[in-house]
Amino acid sequence: MLAEYVRDAAMTAAIFGFFTMVWFGWALEAPPPAWRRYLYAGLTAGVLAMAGGAVQAALHWSDGTVFDESVSRTYGIVVGIEFAVAGIGAAMLAVAKRPSLIPVWISFVVGVHLFPLAALLHYPVIHVVGVLVTATSLAAIPISRKTRLHPSAVVGVGSGVALLAGALHSLWTTFLNW
Repeated sequence: MLAEYVRDAAMTAAIFGFFTMVWFGWALEAPPPAWRRYLYAGLTAGVLAMAGGAVQAALHWSDGTVFDESVSRTYGIVVGIEFAVAGIGAAMLAVAKRPSLIPVWISFVVGVHLFPLAALLHYPVIHVVGVLVTATSLAAIPISRKTRLHPSAVVGVGSGVALLAGALHSLWTTFLNW
């Protein structure tokens, strides 16, 4: 479950920490009032994971990375496709007057795009996060209907927790290799 290079694990922690904040922030759209303090705690944990990952990346920047010209190009293509598919789907949901489903769609696209990135980066924990985020997106609508929770609260918490777990694992592994 370890990254090949400390720098790559550190950058994963920073990126996952950032997106932890995004998902907990999205969950704040319409959560039950009792959830707010936990969502802010998740946001804070995301900030700390992002900062810790950034510091570790800076300390290990010259230690090596899986990113070469080919990996960088493929990574950019995968992320570009992710943004395009997410954006097109979000626009279609907005036009169809189903904006409450946009975070569910975005979560699904994010989860699915993590699988090729995990293989590309040779970092198995990204597969685990991909499974968790994708499963969250697939479960969000039934859970939302059954509990009457807003879809953004359900998918925001699930995706935020999954990404935070990936960020903390990645940050932890940077200290194992230090």
